[in-house]
Amino acid sequence: MALRSLEALSSVPLFSELDANVLDAVRQATTAPQHYATGETVCLQGDPCAGLYIVKEGWLKGIITSPLGREQIIRLLRPGDVFNEIGLLTDGKNLVTVQALEDSTLWVIERKTMLRLMDEHPRLCRAITHNLAERVLHLMKLIEDLSMRTVKSRMARILLENADEGVINRQRWMTQTEMAARLGTVLDVANRTLTSLENEGLISVARYKILILDPAKLEELANLEE
Repeated sequence: MALRSLEALSSVPLFSELDANVLDAVRQATTAPQHYATGETVCLQGDPCAGLYIVKEGWLKGIITSPLGREQIIRLLRPGDVFNEIGLLTDGKNLVTVQALEDSTLWVIERKTMLRLMDEHPRLCRAITHNLAERVLHLMKLIEDLSMRTVKSRMARILLENADEGVINRQRWMTQTEMAARLGTVLDVANRTLTSLENEGLISVARYKILILDPAKLEELANLEE
């Protein structure tokens, strides 16, 4: 079963500016929805790339794991996001492991089919290329943060990026462990950093919510380099 309508497909940012003919070609190429339970692995780093994934429902994380088992979250994925563009266009290997943070539903366009569609439709090729460029910029920013900023500075940046009018409504899966994996550090350090920011009066931490109390100072901290 392909995507049910062009409206569903056009709501995906990657495809939003494509014309109806290209959208219909992409719609017909999608597989039946694939369902993943919380904690289930969608794809493994280094395995052959199945194709381009489109998130229909749920949240997922893209991770790289060290030989000792420590995780670095590369990207969080939400409805409307796509992933595996790099594997699609390079040697056909998954760049990261992707796991479901909650029950999730995905559509997939198989790699060979997607490459054929890109050959046939230049506007689709440009859309994929633009999206890939955005991923490269994201990775460059991540490298900059990990190499040039302290954990406290990185924490401040993540809090500001995720706040909506000064409030971060935490998903049930947004634990300190997940936050540590986003920061590129260990759980104890993440906990101490969050406590430090709260003690300084910059934030207030509740069970499922974080309040930004002093956005100006948090912004200043986020821009500090080591």
